[in-house]
Amino acid sequence: MNLRRRNRLVAVVAILLGLGLATALVMYALRSNIDLFYTPGEILYGKGDAQEKPEAGQRLRVGGVVMPGSVRRDPASLAVTFKLYDARGVVSVSYEGILPDLFREGQGVVAQGVLAAGNRIMAQEVLAKHDENYTPPEIEDAMKNRQTGAAVVSNAQGGPRS
Repeated sequence: MNLRRRNRLVAVVAILLGLGLATALVMYALRSNIDLFYTPGEILYGKGDAQEKPEAGQRLRVGGVVMPGSVRRDPASLAVTFKLYDARGVVSVSYEGILPDLFREGQGVVAQGVLAAGNRIMAQEVLAKHDENYTPPEIEDAMKNRQTGAAVVSNAQGGPRS
């Protein structure tokens, strides 16, 4: 092999390694910014056929209906806690900040934040439904199944508190 071919081969291999390293670094950086959407039931029992549950510390979005009677506001700060439910389960959400004007009990909301231990969502943002023409399917199912949701609510209120 002559010197010219060897230099080209080294250059091509170096370029390919550089591109591979750059791609790996970009994918690693983007991984921390991905927010996966879950319903309360999927957080508790898993998502999909594999029943994959989110891990503590994972960034996510959770959509559900605000459980009546669950909203607790701290009078000394902007901290608020509430529970979100769907037809399969209930999760607790903690948030510090100003809630949207349309936020209320029985309303469909999406909370974006980090999953903490005990299936508690530490939300950085809370979004309330603002248009009656569109409702995410998961929230629509939860609202259609209010009978089932009422059973979940009564079980959650009568059971041990998290």
